[in-house]
Amino acid sequence: MSDNQLNVLVVCGSLRQNSYNAALARTLPSLAPPGLALKAGPPWHTMPIYNHDIPDVPAEAVAWADAIRGADGVIIVSPEYNWSIPGGLKNAIDWVSRMKDVPFKEKPVAIQSCATGVLGGARMQYHLRQSLTSIDAFLFGKPEVLVTFAAKKFDEKTLALTDQPTIDDVKQQLAAFEKFVRRLNGRK
Repeated sequence: MSDNQLNVLVVCGSLRQNSYNAALARTLPSLAPPGLALKAGPPWHTMPIYNHDIPDVPAEAVAWADAIRGADGVIIVSPEYNWSIPGGLKNAIDWVSRMKDVPFKEKPVAIQSCATGVLGGARMQYHLRQSLTSIDAFLFGKPEVLVTFAAKKFDEKTLALTDQPTIDDVKQQLAAFEKFVRRLNGRK
């Protein structure tokens, strides 16, 4: 990674290896502009359910928080479950939101989602924006990435993203997110 490259953490809200969201998250490094170095975030799925009565923050939450703090920005790629944020992802956010030094505070965050229907995960994005706003994340606005009818846009066997308009939308968002992060971090 060069000195001018931004370190961006990619968090996938799906635990399924063959989910469209996981496939999109794995594709992002190949679509990113040269100024972004994207890497997958540490696992969050083994964190216990958040409980304020647990005296010690679990090691998994500490590792996740450290990775977020160490990144210049975060991209969250997540499906929509029951019109909202997947429970495991929300749980991880809840754990780190209770830390004294909240890792999402003033952290640039972009959101992407895939769904098999017409809304492309829009309701999840709306709820995730609410949750992240409550902990002072700096949310990237437009262009948005909402991959609708995902089954038609990924290869059936390899899950490679094949839809050129979607590829173009993702590239456009990543390029704009780089500018957003640089502006917020005071880096040219």
